[in-house]
Amino acid sequence: METLEIVKVENKAIEEKALVKNMKALVYHGPGKKSWEEKPKPTIIKSTDAVVKIFKTTICGTDLHIMKGDVPEVTDGRIIGHEGVGVIEEVGNAVSNFKKGDHVLISCITSCGKCDYCKKGMYSHCEDGGWILGHLIDGTQAEYVRIPHADNSLYPIPAGADEEALVMLSDILPTGFECGVLNGQVKPGDTVAIVGSGPIGLAALLTAQFYSPAEIIMIDPDDNRLNIAKTFGATKTINNSTEDVIEKIKSLTNGRGVDTAIEAVGIPATFELCTAIVGPGGHVANIGVHGKSVILHLETLWSQNITITTRLVDTVTTPMLLKTVQSKKLDPNKLITHRFRLDQVIEAYDTFANAAKEKALKVILTN
Repeated sequence: METLEIVKVENKAIEEKALVKNMKALVYHGPGKKSWEEKPKPTIIKSTDAVVKIFKTTICGTDLHIMKGDVPEVTDGRIIGHEGVGVIEEVGNAVSNFKKGDHVLISCITSCGKCDYCKKGMYSHCEDGGWILGHLIDGTQAEYVRIPHADNSLYPIPAGADEEALVMLSDILPTGFECGVLNGQVKPGDTVAIVGSGPIGLAALLTAQFYSPAEIIMIDPDDNRLNIAKTFGATKTINNSTEDVIEKIKSLTNGRGVDTAIEAVGIPATFELCTAIVGPGGHVANIGVHGKSVILHLETLWSQNITITTRLVDTVTTPMLLKTVQSKKLDPNKLITHRFRLDQVIEAYDTFANAAKEKALKVILTN
């Protein structure tokens, strides 16, 4: 009898070990096609890798662009997602900053820390990384994910930290801050217009306040999002579906235009609007992911001393933003409106894609 019990226990252990060879993940199968399906669990490929068990992840506006086919580098069979927190399941033998069991924040940008671009702080263009998660390699909308260059691409999570809030530090907060606020050179006393009051636009709104601009004007066709923006610190709002934005901006700025216009949508109309409302000497900071060409009106801009910037987030500000969240100077939880189990990711996409109807900002997926 004892021998039989031992055999049963051993067989159960073997079965359990076999089960963890696979996992569930959201898989892209071309524009408009995705499925929640079984995939092989990731393993260590290089000695600098870590495998992380996902605890919480989210959906990004960039993921919606991928689903529309705006990012052709994403191929059939790719696991989507580039944000999340979790616990390390396994590390390669060259990983020195982390060990199995460590609680970590995953950066949306993978950085080797050694190439010329990384040494310049341009992690987004890392020669062996950059934005690869959910793009060129499998991503985080899964039960497990492999993180290359783990020492430089993960951040330790302090004990007692709010996991949901920290998911916002994977991408949208550094993106809004670096691509919008820093590139837009927001300064004390400035007038800032943010075109798009979705999660990225609101992240730019939250972090622009680090620099005490005099006015932050949020522009969006959704009154619900504009009302939320007011609670986040917007001083003025404009509904571009019912108001003439250019005329309203002229009246608010005595005809001068804004000092910084931040594009946070990623369509031609919003970029062109930014170039129409920025004043002489001002900055247009593009954040949005553009899948179509835009018209650049150089015939009106060439003499206006306008600076136009683009950027893929580098996440160089993540450590600073982590400190501001820990000290409660920044509250990313305000961006979260919906929560789902990870296996409800298809439903979560439907909610996020119909943000106006569902009054959705960021969703949290819990594994």
